[in-house]
Amino acid sequence: MKLTMRKFNHEDDYWRIRAFLRQTAQDNNLKEYSWPVPRLDYWRWHVIYTHEAYQMEDVIFIWEDETGEIAAVLNPEGPADAYLNVRPKARSRTLETEMIETAEQYLTGSTPEGGRRLIVWAYEDDPLRQEILQSRGYERIDRPDVCANQHLLWLDQPLPYYPPAPGYTVRSLGGPEEIPSRSWASWRAFHPDDPDEAYQGWDWYPVNIQQEPLYRRDLDIVAIAPDGEVAAFCTFWFDDVTRSAYIEPVGTRPAHQKKGLGKAVITEGLRRLKAMGGLAACVHGFSVPANKLYNAAVSPDCILASPWRKIWEPNG
Repeated sequence: MKLTMRKFNHEDDYWRIRAFLRQTAQDNNLKEYSWPVPRLDYWRWHVIYTHEAYQMEDVIFIWEDETGEIAAVLNPEGPADAYLNVRPKARSRTLETEMIETAEQYLTGSTPEGGRRLIVWAYEDDPLRQEILQSRGYERIDRPDVCANQHLLWLDQPLPYYPPAPGYTVRSLGGPEEIPSRSWASWRAFHPDDPDEAYQGWDWYPVNIQQEPLYRRDLDIVAIAPDGEVAAFCTFWFDDVTRSAYIEPVGTRPAHQKKGLGKAVITEGLRRLKAMGGLAACVHGFSVPANKLYNAAVSPDCILASPWRKIWEPNG
């Protein structure tokens, strides 16, 4: 298969990439060896728009075959990392090597010493990519706080049920009046030790998150505390083409932890997905506590993805 690489150069490319990712997900039996569409949307509407992190024309690379069909897409998520999204039928050592070489040219970040660094992700059951990375001088980072455990649950089985703690209510996010509480809960859950003054407000939520193509308020699940404030949250991004959902983010405010609220909001969303005809749901865990939660509420069966890091010395 002859493939040609080019940069992202038009809005139409974005929607073509979404179609490519959907087909790739189906080819992979919904295992997320490539990004699902909701993750791409979340990256664009939240990471890029909220933080002004990138111009897509500078960091997305597309490989197409002779007919113009997309075979692979390379993109970052955070600084100095690279994700290789490849159709199974197009996978080869030549293609994966070219994608990694492209990432090394365009997606590296700086080190404090003035060198360069790059992280490329590889799954534990992908010996081809691991071999290529090792041959190019990458080292696997094997720590539970950086590796991603992909928990995939098929919804054609009995689902767990965890009711909320007494005094709490689990339901969909309310109207605009509840967005400040939802945003504060998200910030505090992921910044438990930061001072209140570091909080930058809630405007990003309706402008970016709720504008994403797959956002559904009925799948933006919250646990409401006795005082009426959002105590925990879990957003499900349902793709009705693949009939699968990507779960991101999940969190509980520190003052309300250890009450089973994370399990309550996740399992409520799973029941809703199953009722609407969903086939599967997936969530990625990056810590021991997160994986403990997802083992109980989603599935203990998971696939491990590890970051592989390469560092170039200054002038290297």
